[in-house]
Amino acid sequence: MNNFIELSNLTKTFIANKNVKVLKRINFKFKLGKIYSVMGPSGSGKSTLLNLISLIDKPSSGLIKFKKKQIDFNNNKENDLFRANNIGIIYQQDNLLSDFTALENVYLSSLAAGNKKDDAKIKAENFLKIVGLSHRVDHYPNELSGGEKQRVSIARALINEPKIILADEPTGSLDKKTSIEIFSLLKKQVNPKRLIIFATHNRFFANKSDCLLEIVDGNIKSTNVRV
Repeated sequence: MNNFIELSNLTKTFIANKNVKVLKRINFKFKLGKIYSVMGPSGSGKSTLLNLISLIDKPSSGLIKFKKKQIDFNNNKENDLFRANNIGIIYQQDNLLSDFTALENVYLSSLAAGNKKDDAKIKAENFLKIVGLSHRVDHYPNELSGGEKQRVSIARALINEPKIILADEPTGSLDKKTSIEIFSLLKKQVNPKRLIIFATHNRFFANKSDCLLEIVDGNIKSTNVRV
């Protein structure tokens, strides 16, 4: 079996004026070579789930395993290194650095993973070409359209050739035509050594995934499973 991510009894509770249990004993296994969609109303825990898988946040209880190795959420240094080399993240808002060009925004992620600058720049140019932006490498974010900025975000997520791509509402702020283009580009990045998990409100895109996961009352139910 090519299970790459295993979630076991995963729970997340936020403590504010009262305890709010967003995720309740989530159990699921994600396989390489597949694209998964996560749906649910606002506040249902879609982004929380992605933040836990990306190791940005810690669960209140439960386990996460990558390649059968259990994550130690107290080992921040090891988790940061794992994230840099294995996980690419795409946000709804592109989160590009405004004072850096498209090329610089992409290759900075490669530098963070420990690569040399010259090698990082060559890789960044290649991935910007893959996403169709070789003619925009020297442009700053304020000179790019919304769709172009998301293409930069995809290139940035790909540059370290991660096994996992997490996309949180990647088309949420885009028009229909651009959304279709971005989703098509994203889906092309699936390969036998990579999986993609994306959160969306859009059932049209969700239904094009290999497995649609819906979060209902803090629990996952899977539909349209073709994995």
